[in-house]
Amino acid sequence: MSVATNLTELQDQIRTRYGDLSKRLQQVARYVLDNTNSVAFDTVAVIANQADVPPSTLIRFANAFGFSGFNDMKQLFRRNLVEETTSYTERAKLFKELETEQNSPEKPAMILQEFARANTQAMNHLASQTPEDKLEEAVEILSKADNIYLIGLRRSFSVASYLTYALRHLERRAFLIDGLGGMFKEQLSMIGPNDAVLSISFSPYAQETVTLSEVASQAGAKQIVITDSQISPLASFSDVCFVVKEAQVDAFRSQSASLCLAQTLAVSLAYRQGASTSAPIVADS
Repeated sequence: MSVATNLTELQDQIRTRYGDLSKRLQQVARYVLDNTNSVAFDTVAVIANQADVPPSTLIRFANAFGFSGFNDMKQLFRRNLVEETTSYTERAKLFKELETEQNSPEKPAMILQEFARANTQAMNHLASQTPEDKLEEAVEILSKADNIYLIGLRRSFSVASYLTYALRHLERRAFLIDGLGGMFKEQLSMIGPNDAVLSISFSPYAQETVTLSEVASQAGAKQIVITDSQISPLASFSDVCFVVKEAQVDAFRSQSASLCLAQTLAVSLAYRQGASTSAPIVADS
C-alpha cells in the first residue's frame, strides 16, 4: 500500500486496516479519525495523553502506514486544515499558527522570490516527468473530438477557463462546464462517444468533477485528466492522466505548471491543425 498523500487517503487506509491493527493502534486510529484538529495543532505528548497511549505508540502507528514518524503524518492533517480554510487571510494566519517554528516569507519581494524558485522547480519537474506519448495521445483525442467539455471547479476553474478560451480561438466546439444554476449534469447531457472531456481537479477533489467524469465515462467519451496523484478519483475514468506537482509556498499552491501543460496542449493542437501558434492562442481580444 502506497503512503497517503492527503488526509482523505489516510483516513480511508485507516478504516480499511482498522480490524488488523493491535488494540493499542486501534486506540490511536479512533483518536486521529475523530480529532483531526487536535492532531493538526497539538504536540505528540498532548495527543498521546489524550489518546491514552505512550508517545512511542504514535510513532508505531505512523510507521504502520508508511510514515517515518508521527510528525510526518501530522503534515497531512495540517495541510487539510489549511486547505479547508477558504479565506486567504485566515489561511495565512492559520499557517503561521501551525508553523511557528519556521520563518515564513512575509514581505512581497520575499514571497515573489519563493514563488519564482518553487515554480521553477515545478516547471522543470513537469518537463522532465511528463511522458511524450501521453502528450501525443491527449492532442490526438482533442483533435478528433466533435465537442470538447472542460471541467475545473474552485481553484482549477482558471485552468479550465483558459483552455476553453484557447480552444475557441482554434475554432473548436469547446464548452466550459461551470454548473451555473446548479445545472452541472444538464450542461453535460448531450455528451456522446465522439466527444472529449478534459477535467482538472486537485486535492481536496471537487465531488462535482468526479460525478461528471463518471457521467462522461458512461457516455463513452474520451477523457483527459489533469490532477495531482495517480490515485486521484479522476484517474480511473481517464484515457490520459497527467499528474502535476504544483509549487507551494506556505499554505498557497501555484497553478503555473498546470497552466503550462494546458497551454502546451492548446499550442500543440494549433500546430496539428496547421493554425497560427501566436495570435489565436494568446490574443487579448
